[in-house]
Amino acid sequence: MHEKYMRMALQEAQAAADENEVPVGAVIVRANGRVIASDHNRREQLHDPTAHAEMLAVTQAADALNSWRLDECTIYVTLEPCPMCAGAVLQARLQTVVFGASDRKAGAVCSLFELLNDSRLNHQCRVVPNILSEPCGNILSQFFQKQRAAGKK
Repeated sequence: MHEKYMRMALQEAQAAADENEVPVGAVIVRANGRVIASDHNRREQLHDPTAHAEMLAVTQAADALNSWRLDECTIYVTLEPCPMCAGAVLQARLQTVVFGASDRKAGAVCSLFELLNDSRLNHQCRVVPNILSEPCGNILSQFFQKQRAAGKK
C-alpha cells in the first residue's frame, strides 16, 4: 500500500525535476484511500522559500477538506521532511508520515531531529521511513549531479 502512494510522490518528484526544481514530491491520502493533494517543490517557479512539496500539499489538502485538521490523513514524501515541513505536519495534525530517502543534512524526522515524535509537543505522528528509498534517493542524486555538471548551485 505504501509503495503505491510513494510511486505517486515519485511522479511528482519527476515533475519537479522536469521543471528544474529539486525533485521532491508529496501526496496526501485520507484514511479511506482517497488522494486529496499532491504537489512537488516549486521554490524556483514561485520564488518562495516555503514552496516545498509538503507545504504545498498540506495547503491543498486543508483546502480540499475545508479544515486545517488533517488528522485522518497520511503524507507520502520522497525525502525526509525538513524542520519547516515537519512543523507544518505537526500543525496540520497529520496522522502518519511516510518518506522515502533520509536527509542527513536537513532531516527533521529521524536524521538530525525527531520532531514528529517529540513528547514535549502537543502532537506526534506515526513515521514510516525508507519506502522506496533507493529510487527516491536516486532522483535527487541524479538531479544534483546534473546541476554540478552545469556549474549551478
